[in-house]
Amino acid sequence: MLYEPFYDPEKSYEDNFKDGPFGAFADEKALNLSTSQVGKSYDFFGFKVNSPFGIPAGPLINGNFARAALDKGFDIVTYKTVRSAKYSCHPWPNVLSVKIDGDLTLEKAQGELVADKDYREPLSITNSFGVPSFDPEFWQKDLSETVKYAHTGQIVVGSFQGTKKEGQNAEEYINDYRITAKMLKDTGVKVVEVNFSCPNEGTNNLLCYDIERSAKIARAIKEIIGDIPLIVKIAYYNDDNALRNFVKEIGSVAQGISAINTIPAKIIDKNGEQALPGEGRSRSGICGHAIKWAGLDMVKRLKKLREEFNYSYIIIGVGGVASPEDFFEYRNAGADIVMSATGAMWNPYLARDIKERLR
Repeated sequence: MLYEPFYDPEKSYEDNFKDGPFGAFADEKALNLSTSQVGKSYDFFGFKVNSPFGIPAGPLINGNFARAALDKGFDIVTYKTVRSAKYSCHPWPNVLSVKIDGDLTLEKAQGELVADKDYREPLSITNSFGVPSFDPEFWQKDLSETVKYAHTGQIVVGSFQGTKKEGQNAEEYINDYRITAKMLKDTGVKVVEVNFSCPNEGTNNLLCYDIERSAKIARAIKEIIGDIPLIVKIAYYNDDNALRNFVKEIGSVAQGISAINTIPAKIIDKNGEQALPGEGRSRSGICGHAIKWAGLDMVKRLKKLREEFNYSYIIIGVGGVASPEDFFEYRNAGADIVMSATGAMWNPYLARDIKERLR
């Protein structure tokens, strides 16, 4: 069942940021319905959490959204990806429904997908924000307050990425990760996630596919954050050797790997025109039901590689989780932690529904 989403696709990012969250996330009478433990605790980097379920980086765009998620029983919530300086959002619209028959295979993703505003189950959407960020002066205070707000058995993850700038060399780019990692550390956040799965600004390449640079950046981050656990968020890998080489390098540095983010595709409207206005937005990431196959596939492969290399990183499964059945499918595939973005956006009671099955 689809409820009113806590992020309103009909409103701009700025209006959501100012007035949100919406739906049940804004209903104070519904708070604290499912923050109690399910009878046992689960390990998350040594922290005891009420459930191995949460929301990944993306939809929780500020502390108001993140605190509402905590109150609804999402026990691991990720504060939206931040940067070292203010960064603007893409023009509205930023979220649209996409029509996909079955799974979004890599072959289908090479074609065109029709998008509109008709949100129905099984739900898949495209989101195109450009990883906006407010000034550190705002987000450091907001995140710090959110970290302190978490209830017993809950934890807030801080997500970030570097920013490419004109005339910047490789070392300056890597140093931007160091700077932002230090800013996150100063908030008191207990777990840090770095986003290697979104296109570097101005290119179609993903940082996670550049193994050498990814490893160098991960090591630079660990030098700054020390014992704070580091999660690396990655995209889908079609090439087994590429994933194996990435894990071989990253698995000894990072304490967690999160997969996947989205699968990009060309997005058009019913008239065949570009659905998302602006340069560089003809292709956009797809999330929701149609990419569940890819998230599950990555979880299984990451588990095998963890065993092969005798690593201990935790596996965070993301993609297409919209029901308790999806949650347990990920857990059975080998995910230590499961997260939901699109599913949680349209079902604010998803954590409660899952906890009822965990009891």
